[in-house]
Amino acid sequence: MIEGGTPVASMDEGVDTMDLNPHAQVCLQHLLRAWLGFERDLSTVPLLRRIDLGTYTVEDHLCLLRNLRQQVIEGSRWITRAASSFDRHHAEIRSTIISHAVDEHRDYELLEQDYVASGGRIEDVQGMERNIGSEALHGYLMHRSSRPNPIDLLGAMWIIEGLGEKMARSWAERIQELTGLSEDSTRFMTYHGHNDSEHMLRFYQMLDEVCINDDAVASIVKTAKVVARLYRLQLEEVQHGFK
Repeated sequence: MIEGGTPVASMDEGVDTMDLNPHAQVCLQHLLRAWLGFERDLSTVPLLRRIDLGTYTVEDHLCLLRNLRQQVIEGSRWITRAASSFDRHHAEIRSTIISHAVDEHRDYELLEQDYVASGGRIEDVQGMERNIGSEALHGYLMHRSSRPNPIDLLGAMWIIEGLGEKMARSWAERIQELTGLSEDSTRFMTYHGHNDSEHMLRFYQMLDEVCINDDAVASIVKTAKVVARLYRLQLEEVQHGFK
């Protein structure tokens, strides 16, 4: 699988990928392809397409926030579970993941504040059940994070954190433009647009540490592809059957 130590473009232009070991460089090449496919697929999701077409409404925004909250709450759970599944030989990566969980474990409160600022009732967003896609995504991530030394979850981090880093800020700006909502309604997206780049730097450090053979490359890339598919399903289910 190793294709040589050629430099690759990363999602973070501030990272010199030549500093990564050869297996990590190859893994990053495959992850970039997975990301491009994910980004292309997102453009077909009905609700997100409304952002591109300029027909996104306040009610669309409330619907999106209601559904996203459930995934955000569960995010810190699988991240924490993953940290606990690493043994003493992976102490450094365990510490990094714990730090990441601390950063994000109360993000759902910011999302709730956005919902209320957008005109929604707090009890509606707090009482929303996980949609079908969120159920599938959470179940898969909890399953993978319960396995010993789940290094493949770097693939999940690549997709989920990449979404925040590369798309959340532009979505926030476009949503404000289309709906007339204030910045108070998109703080969750704006926050991740500003801060997920730091999380991606942690990702590169962990990738260089654990991606040291072909098996590691294959597992990380496969998990990234599965998470991309399930995350897309989650967003499709936000308004099932919407055209």
